[in-house]
Amino acid sequence: MKTRLLPLLVVAAVFVLCQWAVQPSVSLNATPTELTQADAELPTVVAQIDGHFEDLWKRHELTPAQPADELLLLRRLALSLMGTIPSLEEIRQFELDDQPERIERWTQRYLDDPRFADYFAERLARCFVGVDGGQFIVFRRDRFVSWLSDQLEANTPYDQIVRQLIASKGLWTGEPQTNFITAAVANQDLDENKLASRSVRAFLGQSMDCAQCHDHPFDANWKQHHFEGVAAQFGQVEQSGLGVYDKASKMYKVQDLAALEEAEDEPEEIPMREVTVAVPFGKEWVPAEGTTREKFAQWMTHPENRRFERAIANRVWGLMFGRAHITPVDDMPNPSEVVADQDVLDLLGNDFREHNYDLKRMITTIASLKPFRLKSVVEAGNDSTADVSYEEKIALLDESWGLFPMTRLRPEQIIGSMLQASSIQTIDQNSHLFTRFRRFTNERDFVNEYGDLGDQELVEQTGTIPQALLRMNSNMTRGAVESGFMSACGRIANLSTTNEEALEAAYFVCLTRKPAPEERSHFLERLGDHTDDRRNPIIEDIFWTLFNSPEFSWNH
Repeated sequence: MKTRLLPLLVVAAVFVLCQWAVQPSVSLNATPTELTQADAELPTVVAQIDGHFEDLWKRHELTPAQPADELLLLRRLALSLMGTIPSLEEIRQFELDDQPERIERWTQRYLDDPRFADYFAERLARCFVGVDGGQFIVFRRDRFVSWLSDQLEANTPYDQIVRQLIASKGLWTGEPQTNFITAAVANQDLDENKLASRSVRAFLGQSMDCAQCHDHPFDANWKQHHFEGVAAQFGQVEQSGLGVYDKASKMYKVQDLAALEEAEDEPEEIPMREVTVAVPFGKEWVPAEGTTREKFAQWMTHPENRRFERAIANRVWGLMFGRAHITPVDDMPNPSEVVADQDVLDLLGNDFREHNYDLKRMITTIASLKPFRLKSVVEAGNDSTADVSYEEKIALLDESWGLFPMTRLRPEQIIGSMLQASSIQTIDQNSHLFTRFRRFTNERDFVNEYGDLGDQELVEQTGTIPQALLRMNSNMTRGAVESGFMSACGRIANLSTTNEEALEAAYFVCLTRKPAPEERSHFLERLGDHTDDRRNPIIEDIFWTLFNSPEFSWNH
């Protein structure tokens, strides 16, 4: 008898869970995330940066967009911090959270979620080691990303992370941070030039690639000898079966093309010359003790190195907004051209340094700013700069962050959102193993077909016809809109007591908002009075329509 009852109890339990997620109001004791003492100190830096933007808008006689509603902010936070939209389960909890500072606490909640650490680790890894698999024997990208995720989850200070990347020793499997070094191995040889270029790009936001062969044609701050001096910082690195280590007696050498040109007779071999380690600026920041790489790491992260803190502030800004504050993100201007403490990146950087290079605090600060909390649209009646056209006003507001910029979602955000929208419950590390495996394989295949942006994520994207067709007709799309027993579409179609409930739940699942009056009217007319199985294909059509709407694939 007990054996017969067990399946019935399981079905009953699933039904209760489904009803909780679909119904708009259910008693739920969701414990709000508590704000920390550091969060309580945020108003000062937030007010400083908001004041910067308010002064900017006032000088140009601009009226910024209206504040966005909190459900839209929840969607922005989920997309920027975890690469996916909120689940219906989270939306219902958010609705029931009626305590003050709801957005602030949900920002903290998402930052404490392992999905944040995993997602941001991948985003930063693309900058640190690229996306190529490299030589598997000496480079394990998966181990590197996992290590970086652990550091982010533990909120390890960012300067400490960077020092470990530059200076660590050991085997790339046991000390995964050393994969930053072995990512530059090709055919068993370490490419010091690649490490020099990537280090300066990733950690200082500067492009010095041109200086590898000649003085930079546009930036007088980067000469060829600067590049060589940075490359020489990695000149003592050796890698073998024992891992990465430093050989003090090893000297970094380059081809001596000047000597070759001066030679009267062509030599049998191109002459080589030794290069002394050097830094392009801030020589007084280099400590006296340590290995070459350890000294370089200390110089890179020195508290007076404005480039270091500005570079990560600009990159995090780009990951939050979909567009960096200064573009290109890896070719920023010399800080000497910017007045310190009067620039957004300096204000963020100063606070970052003063609070032990806390990345989560920087993210929380950006999420608290007025520009992050504005709508992406401005009404035609906006009274900004009356002597210019509406289109010119929008351009001015966009340039001055007077509205939230509209950018296309990255491929992994598209597939992450589609996968989450196919489920009522949150897909995370606690989900069933099958669900997580399905997400991994579907995301990998979809991104490969959709087109991976590689390490050039913070660039303006253009949509393509093949991408649109993939969203319309892919196996992932078909699976997401099928009204199966476990799918969001099927649960909503079968368990909603009214068509109004079903339509609202579908909009929450796909777009994190309620339908507008005209949308509600249109789709309720389509649904008619169907509340049985005849409703299922109509709900499937609604899901498909919302998946393929521009709103679904943009970050506004």
